[in-house]
Amino acid sequence: MHPCLPLFSLILAWRGMLLLVALLLAACNAPAPDATVRLSGSTMGTSYDIKLVPVPGQQPPADFQARAEALLAQLNRTLSTYDPNSELSRFNRNPDTDWIAVSAELQQLVDEALRLSMLSNGAFDITVGPLVNLWGFGPEPRRDQAPSDAALAAARARVGYWRLHSRDEPPALKKDRADLYVDLSAIAKGYGVDRLAELAESVGIHNYLVAIGGEIRSRGHNGQGQPWTVAIERPTPGQRAVAQLIEPGDRAVSTSGDYRNFFEQNGRRYSHIIDPGTGRPVLQTLVSVTVISDRAAAADATATALMASGAEKGWQMAREHHLAAFFILSEANGFQERHTDEFTPYLRPQPQHP
Repeated sequence: MHPCLPLFSLILAWRGMLLLVALLLAACNAPAPDATVRLSGSTMGTSYDIKLVPVPGQQPPADFQARAEALLAQLNRTLSTYDPNSELSRFNRNPDTDWIAVSAELQQLVDEALRLSMLSNGAFDITVGPLVNLWGFGPEPRRDQAPSDAALAAARARVGYWRLHSRDEPPALKKDRADLYVDLSAIAKGYGVDRLAELAESVGIHNYLVAIGGEIRSRGHNGQGQPWTVAIERPTPGQRAVAQLIEPGDRAVSTSGDYRNFFEQNGRRYSHIIDPGTGRPVLQTLVSVTVISDRAAAADATATALMASGAEKGWQMAREHHLAAFFILSEANGFQERHTDEFTPYLRPQPQHP
């Protein structure tokens, strides 16, 4: 029996106490206080958000946010192409084509990126940086102008994940061309989310949601004891609207789209999603891909690969590899959505209106 029911029955005998009965009933049914600890800040050119839900009697360490920011700062010093003194920037400037010693963290992430490059037949390619920079979407000043054919050909000659090699004992990377340029932007944020999740786990917090930009990883439940809910954004420039709600459970979510970072020239839109095969921004009906995976780094890279592959090839790749993927396409009559069977269990049922 609910602990409030005996007192409720007793008060019910008093005809003049209806208001008190209503208030008591509301108090008995009220949800438990939300114990969520919310932390946020800036990193990797965007923001991070952390929601921790400790169990009763538990508190995150007082220095948790300081530890999280120290971790993110260290990742930037290792992986950023915007920091000229980062380990990755120094590797990119190094003209040596022999093995170059690097940290285990950088080597392992590059190794994972190369694995995903092979799985996607090069649709995901961390050597695409020269093309990203040429089109004005990298650390160099924004151009908002399509490059010449000559400049495009010169940049394409420097691109090719097969020209980059990795070994783990001892950790080292090797490039076949001295001017090969590695850009981890399409996997680093997801990797950062994975590291934040590991930090939460290390202090005994097993209910959390962590995010860097659009990369998310969750576990357990929210502060109300309910599954975490994540919104897939409707890809309308200049607007914020929800296309679909999902419940990812103990998994990671990443969305790649061409509707936030782009420029227009002569009535044509050029997005930051570069097709390594053509060297040009993706021009297609596919405007957004959301992927759910075990780890945020893999979800991040996979969403980019599917987006760069295009509507049909991306869809074929998702089905062939049994990926949990949600596609939004722009058609003449509006947005069209489709998802793989593997994505279905994560869809949150939509409320039925009479």
